[in-house]
Amino acid sequence: MLQFYLYLISLGWLVVAHPFHLSLTEIKWNTTSEQLEISQKIFWDDLEVALSGYHDESIDFLNPANTEKLNKQIETYLLAQNKIWIDDKSIKVKYLGYEVEEDAAWFYLESEKVQEPTSIRVKNSLLLEDFSDQKNVVQFYFETNSPRSIILGKGNESGVLNN
Repeated sequence: MLQFYLYLISLGWLVVAHPFHLSLTEIKWNTTSEQLEISQKIFWDDLEVALSGYHDESIDFLNPANTEKLNKQIETYLLAQNKIWIDDKSIKVKYLGYEVEEDAAWFYLESEKVQEPTSIRVKNSLLLEDFSDQKNVVQFYFETNSPRSIILGKGNESGVLNN
């Protein structure tokens, strides 16, 4: 029993010493607006690292000197790292904003009007340049079924989700 407790304690230190890098993207088809609604949950400290590297300047996500500039930097980064195709047609997406939730933030985007997808191809390369262990979980909620999910990472930045 003592060995079990020692194992748990050592595992706890390992988790603290080697944090995981994960993002979650949820894509939902809105039948009323005929748009894709996209929500992305990203650890804000990881995003700070990515934004700083991408824009080649130090960025303070929680206390920005210029909120408007930070929003533009986030928009530029997110739109560059996320791509969506329906029937091999690239879909235009716009950035709406974000909200902070403890150690992460939710970012909101929406597509132009599109036909209801039965299959969707997604490229998500969030944080892959900054963290070798980064994984990006993408879930697509088709209207009648439970979500379909894929896990993307370095060397596997895009995938297809089918209804």
